Amino acid sequence: MSRTTDTPEGESAVAAALPGTLPERLRAELVAFRRDMHMHPELGNQEFRTTAALKKRLEQAGLAPRVLDTGTGLVCDIGTWDGVRPMLALRADIDALPIPDTKTEAPYRSTVPDRAHACGHDVHTTVVLGAGLVLAELDKAGQLPRPVRLLFQPAEEVLPGGAADAIASGALDGVGKIIAVHCDPKVDAGRIGLRHGAITSACDRLEVALDGAGGHTARPHLTTDLVTAAARVATDVPAIVARRVDARAGLAVTWGRIEAGHAPNVIPQHAELSGTVRCLDLDAWRSAPDVVHAAIQEVADLHRAKSAINYIRGVPPVVNDLAVTDLLRDAMTARRGHLSVEDTEQSLGGEDFSWYLEHVPGAMARLGVRTPGDRTACDLHQGDFDADESAITVGVELFTAAALLDASLPA
Repeated sequence: MSRTTDTPEGESAVAAALPGTLPERLRAELVAFRRDMHMHPELGNQEFRTTAALKKRLEQAGLAPRVLDTGTGLVCDIGTWDGVRPMLALRADIDALPIPDTKTEAPYRSTVPDRAHACGHDVHTTVVLGAGLVLAELDKAGQLPRPVRLLFQPAEEVLPGGAADAIASGALDGVGKIIAVHCDPKVDAGRIGLRHGAITSACDRLEVALDGAGGHTARPHLTTDLVTAAARVATDVPAIVARRVDARAGLAVTWGRIEAGHAPNVIPQHAELSGTVRCLDLDAWRSAPDVVHAAIQEVADLHRAKSAINYIRGVPPVVNDLAVTDLLRDAMTARRGHLSVEDTEQSLGGEDFSWYLEHVPGAMARLGVRTPGDRTACDLHQGDFDADESAITVGVELFTAAALLDASLPA
């Protein structure tokens, strides 16, 4: 790839020569679209209103979007694929979270009880929609050398994620590489974070049931003492797992729920634990179920408890491809200069974008959504999460630049 120069003069020249900036007339429309979506959040596989709104706007632009086989989400091609040279796909996730929106002062806060776009999917969706509208105009003007696919994916927040269903619906047919952004409230609007290699972790769900003979707390020696057994599983299993894999793999079991008993003087017959298994390394993730099963069984057996383990596969790590990451870096540099790109760390969060990367190379960038100068703590998956809406323009222009630069690469 021909890399852009690091001098401000060179960057300005590249930016001036590169079409696909966001027209002023579209900016207000995209902000309004994002706010409407924010006010009407829909959970995974229930995104019917969102899907209909996207379909209507894309059709107004003269495009032919196709709803995915699952009934929500859609794909839409800009330009006509020749069946030979693979397309670049721009992916957005469209679902919300089952948590209340606590932004009481925001006029666009959620109107749906206990539902909120607290992970920025409304921003992701608006970015891909905006990029699609800009690219469609370039295509009509004969300035889009190669077709691009828009992918609006449902159910990212539902393990193992809606990506698998999208792939089964043909979302990757004809696609050679794929890119995405994820909101990052620790990065200023106007900037993106990039990383070669793994940028998220694997995330699985774990449910454990323990059973045994209960009884009176006065005679614990006649029981299985499931409360103690559950407590030991909760504390010992994470420690055992951490010692059975390379520490650099970052394999971690973390419990979110433990439940046992109903009375202070009765040892129960049943206990339950549930939590997550996260891992930084792809190979270690693949072996994680066996390691975790063995650790739970050992602890349960030690306390004479019968264990039933439900290990639910979630998502592998998102491992950014070197060349596609550089494509995003070049695109952002062309638009806003080399100082607009920063290195980012690997997150322990999970993202089902990783399933696409099992099939085609791709990369995810962290899209800065923090208002510059604002250091108020506001994290993802919290009811007060919000985004600086100038990030929409940044995301749109990042994606349009990536599409144009990718089209200039040799086949």
